[in-house]
Order: sequence, then structure tokens, then C-alpha cells
Amino acid sequence: MSEIPVQTESVSTPVGPRRMFRALSHQNYRRFWVGAFLSNVGTWMQAVAQGWLVLTLTDSALWLGLDAFMATVPGFFLTLAGGVFADLVDRRRLLLYSQVVAGLAAFGLAILVATKLVNVWMILGFSFITGCCMALAGPSYQAMTFDLVGREDLANAVALNSSQFQLSRVIGPVFAGFGFKFFGLAGCFFANGISFIAVVIALNLVHFDASKRLLPTHSVKDRRALWRDLIEGFRYVRNRPRVSSLLSISAVTSLFGAPYLTLVPIFARDIFKLGETGLAWMMGIAGAGAFSAALLLAYLGDFQRKGWSVLGGAFSFGVCLICFGLSTNLRVSLIFLFGVGFSIVTSVAVANTLLQKLVTDQMRGRVMSMFILSFIGAMPIGNLFAGVVSHRFGAPVALAAGGLAIIVYVTIVAITNKRLRELY
Repeated sequence: MSEIPVQTESVSTPVGPRRMFRALSHQNYRRFWVGAFLSNVGTWMQAVAQGWLVLTLTDSALWLGLDAFMATVPGFFLTLAGGVFADLVDRRRLLLYSQVVAGLAAFGLAILVATKLVNVWMILGFSFITGCCMALAGPSYQAMTFDLVGREDLANAVALNSSQFQLSRVIGPVFAGFGFKFFGLAGCFFANGISFIAVVIALNLVHFDASKRLLPTHSVKDRRALWRDLIEGFRYVRNRPRVSSLLSISAVTSLFGAPYLTLVPIFARDIFKLGETGLAWMMGIAGAGAFSAALLLAYLGDFQRKGWSVLGGAFSFGVCLICFGLSTNLRVSLIFLFGVGFSIVTSVAVANTLLQKLVTDQMRGRVMSMFILSFIGAMPIGNLFAGVVSHRFGAPVALAAGGLAIIVYVTIVAITNKRLRELY
């Protein structure tokens, strides 16, 4: 199977406001988009509340990093399996089951917080359970976008997926701020549990034309065949330099940059002397930057020079991380925090689009699992490392060092990989 060529000229319809939400004209995609958005709002509400809860219980950046590690480490082990399953089983049903389990976990943690029986070990356990669900479901979520809209509207659908996720990053923390005030921490956890009901309903309403999907060549119970599928996926990526380069950039930006989400509570409380509401607004600012980038990508549509967008976005991400980490002025820090969110989306969302266009239909689930693994799989290592460095040298040093590492790597790739630069 060969790599699918990316055309050097855009063949999509002209860009403009009328084309900005084109993928939403697909009813199945529209239902799924709304359900995922509501669920993500709840997820970000809990993320803010959980970060503050862990910091309150432990007063330690190390424990913040460990909690993030437990939430993301399942991705390191289960995402590839999720990719194989995404190519073999009903993706919608796999998503449905995983969201039910994740929703029950959110309700369980909410009850423990409300009854004041929660401790940090319980939080770590629930983070691990939720992480397992997301790791198994992630490749199906990404690959199903193609099933919902097809190749013509794929770029717009990916951008809109990013838009709803990033908009939830803005709204979720803001709602968490109000939740702290009126319902307490437990209210944010209950809200997340309720939000999973929305995505479960949406998935039940989504229906595919089964005749259009390629039939699997073997049963999911055939373990030897599963291993062969996994190995075949690795070989496929290894023999396609542009695909492997996109995955490596995603991995490096996640390893050295994603821990900023974990360390924001340290900046809010210890550097800028803000409370939990201030933390919520800081998280919302980063989400606003990411949402702005996602909207811009949706507006541009199938624009040219996507390779430069991936490289430039990652480079800018590193610069903004350094500036945010070292700034002691709140207004300046918020500007660079906005830039952090904007930059990472312009890199990762475009890399997602390129990967889905470059690969064959038979390999889409496995390659998207590697894309998720490159980003989420690097997070546990990065979070744990950032937690240790922050504990020893401080959060500003941890973020600045991570930003510098990203800049160095992206510069090397940009200089040495001409084919990636020329991707359209």
C-alpha cells in the first residue's frame, strides 16, 4: 500500500465565512460534534477542579505531575491497541462503551468529593480509569471523522473538531469558576459526569452506511492477526518519511510542551497569587488562543503550505512557552498564554489533517492511533519530568527548558526535511 499523495494545489471550494462550517451540513457529523462539545465542556470543568483539588490536598507540584501522569500513561500502552480495534470493530460502539465507563468514573469521583471522603490516591485511580477509556477510544474518534464527512470535507471537519474542543477549553474553565462559587468543587465533577450523557445520546443517533466501510480481514479475537496488524502499521509509517516526521513533531511538542497545562495551577497560586477562580480564567485564556486558531483554520479551509504551518506553529509554541514561563507580569503572561494555545493548534490540527490525507483507508485507524500516541503517549513522561523539575528548580525553569527543546528540534527538522516543508 502506497502513501496517498497530497495535491500541490487546493481543490476545495473557495474559502470564506459560508464555507467555515461546511462539515456541519452532514447530519451525523453535526450530532456527533454537539455531543462531543458538551462532553468536553464537562471534562475541562473537572480538569480545573481536579488540579486545584490535588494542589489543595498535597501542596506539591510533584503530585500534580503524578496525577497528570496517571491520566495519560494508559495512552502509552493502549492507544495502539485502540488503533487496531478502530480498523476491525464498530468504531461508534467502541466509543459508546468507553464514554459510558468514563462517565461512571466521573460520577464516582464526584460522590467522593461531595462526601469529603476523597484522597489523592483515589484521584489517581480515577484518573487512570478515565485515561484507559480515552486511550482506547481516541483512534476511533479520530478515524470516525472521515467516516462522517468523507475526504472532500475532511480538512474542515478536523478544524471544526479542534474548534469545539478548544471552545470547550474556554467555556469549561469559565463554568468551573462559577461552579466553584455556587456549587463547590464537587459540582464541577458532577457536571462532567452529566456531560457524558450528551455524547452517549449523540453516538446513539449517529448511523453509518455499513456497505461503504471496508470489511476486516479477520476477527478481533485472532491475537496473532492483531499483532500482525500492529506491526504492519509500524512498517507503514517507517517507510513514509513525511508521516513519521509529522508524528515526531507531535511527540516532541507534547513531551516538552504539554506539561504547561499541569503547571498552570502553580503559576496561578504561587506566582500571581490568584485563587481557584483566577486559575479558571488563566486556563480559559489558553483555551481562547487555541479556539481562535481552530476558527482560523476552519475559515481557511484546505489552504496551501500546511507543512510550514506545522513547523511554524510548533516553533511559535516553544517561544511562547519560554516567555510565559519566565514572565512575572500577569498581563504579559496572559498574552503569551494565549499564544501558547494558538500556536499548538496551528501545528497539531494541521498535522492531523495531513496525516488523514496521506494515509490509505485501510491504515487510517492505526496511523491515527500513532498520532494520538505521539501526542498523548509522550504526556505522562513529560508531566512526570516537569513535575520533578518544577519540584527541584521551579515551574518557570521547567517550562522554559521545555520550550527551548521544542525550538531546537523543530529548527533541525525544518532545515533537514524539505519534503515536509513542501507539504500542501
